[in-house]
Amino acid sequence: MPSSAPRKRIRKSPEDRRAEIVAASAAVALAEGLECVTLRRIAEELGVRPGLISHYFPSAENLVAEAFGSAAGGELDTLLPADRSGASPPEHLAAFLARTSGPAYDAVSLLWINARHLGRYRPVLGERVAAQEAAWRGRLADLVRTGTGSGDFRAGDPVIAATQILVVLDGLSANAGMPELPAVVARMAVTTAEQALGLPHGALDPPAAG
Repeated sequence: MPSSAPRKRIRKSPEDRRAEIVAASAAVALAEGLECVTLRRIAEELGVRPGLISHYFPSAENLVAEAFGSAAGGELDTLLPADRSGASPPEHLAAFLARTSGPAYDAVSLLWINARHLGRYRPVLGERVAAQEAAWRGRLADLVRTGTGSGDFRAGDPVIAATQILVVLDGLSANAGMPELPAVVARMAVTTAEQALGLPHGALDPPAAG
């Protein structure tokens, strides 16, 4: 005879629950925009009551900032991993530039535009945007610094070189989701990186498919 006893619910730890809320918020932010990250929307996404979300994030502003930080930080770790073993600095930089072009990067490009606009009016989000900008600039500057030390790059100031590259990427991101750019324009970030690092044209192109 089958048992009619109710199934025991598994209670998540506060750390796991918070991580689940942040992950769901980041996914909504990337797919729908930061404006859609509300306590009620994330509660619906997780199938819980809004009160549970507000227990961890009493202010929706903090949840929005956390959603952006998680999404942007996760993209940074995917696009430019801190662990750079197994390849040369030029190879790592070429891979980063290849990953930041094309439709696969559109979602995070639009998220940055969204966050910078809203951050002008939401101080908590504005601070998180500034922190993520520093993190991206620092990670790229570290790669440039490593490449300069190994003799692969020739950069007078790694931070300035990294900033130049990121500024061009930011400019190109404004066209995310729009018709394909002319090849010479789409390649502007690569061209800028080669010029800033004293590399010949084509040095940072991705390897041709075999």
